[in-house]
Amino acid sequence: MVAERIESAQALDRPVDALSRFVVRALPPGRRADALHGVPFGQPAHPALVRIPAGCWTSAALLDLCGGQGAGRASATLIAAGVVAAVPAAATGLADWSALHRHQQRVGLVHAISQAAASALFTGSLLARAAGRRGTGYLLSAGGLAAATAGVYLGGHLALRLGAGVSHAEPIGHLATLGWNDLCPLAELPEGRPARRQLGYLGVLAVRHGDAVQVLADHCAHLGGPLHQGRISGIDGDARVTCPWHGSTFRLGDGTVLHGPATARQPAFETRVSDSGQVQVRAIAGAKPAKPRTRQPKRRTRLSRSLGAGLRVPSPGRLQRQPGDAA
Repeated sequence: MVAERIESAQALDRPVDALSRFVVRALPPGRRADALHGVPFGQPAHPALVRIPAGCWTSAALLDLCGGQGAGRASATLIAAGVVAAVPAAATGLADWSALHRHQQRVGLVHAISQAAASALFTGSLLARAAGRRGTGYLLSAGGLAAATAGVYLGGHLALRLGAGVSHAEPIGHLATLGWNDLCPLAELPEGRPARRQLGYLGVLAVRHGDAVQVLADHCAHLGGPLHQGRISGIDGDARVTCPWHGSTFRLGDGTVLHGPATARQPAFETRVSDSGQVQVRAIAGAKPAKPRTRQPKRRTRLSRSLGAGLRVPSPGRLQRQPGDAA
């Protein structure tokens, strides 16, 4: 498969390194980088923007093929709109690309080259049409559409096979019906430092502040980095964790993305501490968790009674083990 060969093509590493360094220098962490990643929108901006030039150019090619002599102006307008729209699409794509793993960046580089070639060919087509060379304009458009199609194929491989742009955090919404479950004794958690604990097969990040505990899924939503190895900080009492891999920052209280490249909220748990000192957690489906509760009467659920500390796996159909999860 062509895309898989590109993944392992080490010959691409030198241009990947050079371009990655340039993008990182030109786009330091901050509001501009967050906007290009799509943080304000809660999802990557590039997939939405890249559809605009692809749609415009495909429509222009169809008009060239089926529209007749009177469709020339409409076709040229669509080509021009696609060329203009390709600029923000490329900017968002480069921002996302700079925070990927090496094998993903190799595929992303060829994807970007294909899209750049498509933009250049369609620009040439537009100039040829303006000069009255309609035949040349049609040929250049056909070449541009072929290049864009190759780029779209590689972009799909990057997103759907390699997981670029999707959330890599463990989903927890389906656990909401399981209620409260014991996580660990409060005394075992260090004060103000990240700690990894197991909730059945799920790894979670737990951070203690006095008698309160905040818990997030441990795998970073961006590319699955270990948040328990990240840095805990607080601004005006707003505690946050920064992923050690690419710098995504999440609010500990509810998993809100404060800085990209991650765009998806980090799954968070509601927490409480029982009178016996056990930290208990409950998954919340589709809502922000409440503030951590402190000492509460110990009310162990049927699931907790059956297994003690940890999350019971009710059945393979309801809660399946994922590849790579701890036993």
